Amino acid sequence: MYCTKCGVQLRAEDCFCSRCGQITGVGRVEAPPRRLMLDTANKKIGGVCAGIARYADIDVVVVRVLWLVVAFSTGVGFLAYLVAWIVIPSDRGLEARAAMTAVPQGS
Repeated sequence: MYCTKCGVQLRAEDCFCSRCGQITGVGRVEAPPRRLMLDTANKKIGGVCAGIARYADIDVVVVRVLWLVVAFSTGVGFLAYLVAWIVIPSDRGLEARAAMTAVPQGS
């Protein structure tokens, strides 16, 4: 197997090229698709900002500050927060359901 970027010969088990750092695709694990949901564990009011931060994989403080800037500068942020709170599904009980389905049946 050869690196597609620099042409160096690679071993079959290499995940990265030793010269240029290019990803080879060996051993790649596909992550499950993320869903936008309200984060009830880290919420302050409704969990909208915490859910968006979890979905986008950024710090929740950044999302809250940006949301407040938009809310106070344009006024649209307050209405958008209420709409998002109603429309985005909650993750309440999601951990319990995942734990019940992950437990193998014993005899």
